[in-house]
Amino acid sequence: MNEDIIQGQWKQLGGQIKQQWGKLTDDDLKIAEGNHEYLSGRLQARYGLAKDEAEKQVKAFEKSLHNVH
Repeated sequence: MNEDIIQGQWKQLGGQIKQQWGKLTDDDLKIAEGNHEYLSGRLQARYGLAKDEAEKQVKAFEKSLHNVH
């Protein structure tokens, strides 16, 4: 699933994202609006992840969406 599709379905994906990463706030999701770089940065901040690990998790999440749709 590419980033354009994720941006288009961002509000519907919010629940799945919060289920995956419960420490993210509604404000985090609103500001991110499908931007995987911002989302990765918020994961780094909220979970204390290294940049590589945060990016890996976001990519895995995006891939899981592709497998479902």
